[in-house]
Amino acid sequence: MKQDRQAMLFGLGAVALWSTVATAFKVALGYMSPLELMWLASLVSWALIGVLVARQGLAGQALRHGWRTAAWAGLMNPVAYYLLLFGAYDRLPGQEAMALNYTWALAMALLAVPILGQRLTRIDVLAGLIAYSGVWVIATRGAIFDVAFADPLGVGLALASTLIWALYWLLNARDHRPPLVAQWQNFSVGVPVLTLLLLAGPGFQWHGWAGLSAGIYVGLFEMGIAFVLWQLAVHRVSRTAKVSNLIFLSPPVSLLLLFFIVGEPILPSTLVGLVLILGGLGLQQWQKSSVPAAQESS
Repeated sequence: MKQDRQAMLFGLGAVALWSTVATAFKVALGYMSPLELMWLASLVSWALIGVLVARQGLAGQALRHGWRTAAWAGLMNPVAYYLLLFGAYDRLPGQEAMALNYTWALAMALLAVPILGQRLTRIDVLAGLIAYSGVWVIATRGAIFDVAFADPLGVGLALASTLIWALYWLLNARDHRPPLVAQWQNFSVGVPVLTLLLLAGPGFQWHGWAGLSAGIYVGLFEMGIAFVLWQLAVHRVSRTAKVSNLIFLSPPVSLLLLFFIVGEPILPSTLVGLVLILGGLGLQQWQKSSVPAAQESS
């Protein structure tokens, strides 16, 4: 019970930080390009996780083993995933990019069919139909019978990021590296790649202390501390479903922060679409937790 309480506190801390992500992204992208933000945030996260790896005595393992996996995993996360995600946030209202990003769990269920040979259940299909109908509502901004999306490229970037994120976790199903080591090695691969892209492109410009602070916040909290808190929660809780359900608290808080801090009006289409997406995710989550729950009660 004590470990479960600790896990819930860690999980709530991670969700609280993730609730600020959409606002932090929009504020930071108001000062710099997605590539600049990606480079700065990744550098900060790499340094933070490197300190944690050293403090836990994992530096030797991090330096010697796991680089073959990190070579491709680092290109997926952080490079491809966050470049696509930041590109979506740069083009779409934060509320839309945030809502679309929540479909990654459903994308993972669909991709698990060809990659892991898993079968879709009727609940999976129903959850997907419900959630992706929410995507359609958000993408069309409520004009559901109009195939002309408000920003097709932004929507495409957001959905592509969910595919990359889902594919990343599926391919890492057999990754035996400790989570902190894996994260640090991935960023060790990603930061040099992002540096080269930045030097070959616009370069990094000074955007003032406000821009620097926003970029550091993204790297420190969204990519760093929130990841650590969530890992602690998942590893300490008796049943993963107990903390995984906490993620449903994040979208409403994110919408309120976007409204009060960024000044985004909350679109009715976003609310309807988000309810459908969370409804699909909730249905899928219920399916996952019903079997363990039944076993525990027997």
